[in-house]
Amino acid sequence: MSRVVHFEIHAENPERAVKFYTDVFGWTITKWDPQEYWLIVTGPDGTPGINGGLMRRRGPAPIDGQAVNAYACSIDVASVDESVKKVTAAGGTIAVPKMPIPTVGWLAYAKDTEGNIIGLFQRDKSVT
Repeated sequence: MSRVVHFEIHAENPERAVKFYTDVFGWTITKWDPQEYWLIVTGPDGTPGINGGLMRRRGPAPIDGQAVNAYACSIDVASVDESVKKVTAAGGTIAVPKMPIPTVGWLAYAKDTEGNIIGLFQRDKSVT
């Protein structure tokens, strides 16, 4: 069975996107020379999750209201409510408000500063 091992974020303004993801999620993002590419570490080795990269978008940004045409990654957060506040404070917007997933947890979808959709997922088995 094959598993996802890397993700990429495409950004019109990579520096703005780097600031968004470090401010909201605390990720470590470093430029990888000599290319215009940034490496993303989302957490310590040996913990669940994957790392990724960030690069300059080579086409038009996603259009508001357009169907999602890429994988939407959901990020494990301690609190969807707190993450929503961080997203909006960092210049992002909420695409789909917080909703329950019975016996699993809470989920909201946000847009980063580049218009990309990201999921905010909080585990909570008590959700009905």
